[in-house]
Amino acid sequence: QVQLVESGGGLVQPGGSLRLSCAASGSIFRIFTRAWYRQAPGKQRELVAQITRDGSKNYADSVKGRFAISRDNAKNTVYLQMNSLNPEDTAVYYCNVKGVGLDYWGQGTQVTVTS
Repeated sequence: QVQLVESGGGLVQPGGSLRLSCAASGSIFRIFTRAWYRQAPGKQRELVAQITRDGSKNYADSVKGRFAISRDNAKNTVYLQMNSLNPEDTAVYYCNVKGVGLDYWGQGTQVTVTS
């Protein structure tokens, strides 16, 4: 099993920044991919950013150039740096890990962008 603990959400004004963190524990050696998803009210959950074991990254078109995913292997933590936030980024953000026989989600953290 893998346990995920998220932090870093909150309320921010348009144009502001936030950094989300997702710390993993447990069977982390089985993880291939770590990602951030988000779900806005009335919408489907969507992939925001992903980083693989070999360090490859990909982003949703809507966040390219504004968001950056990174990791600290020593801390088993993945980060999502979010810059130039706009109201359309308002959502619950979920950390996800996938690997052989595993697919785990964090509890979600609310990000609200409003003036």
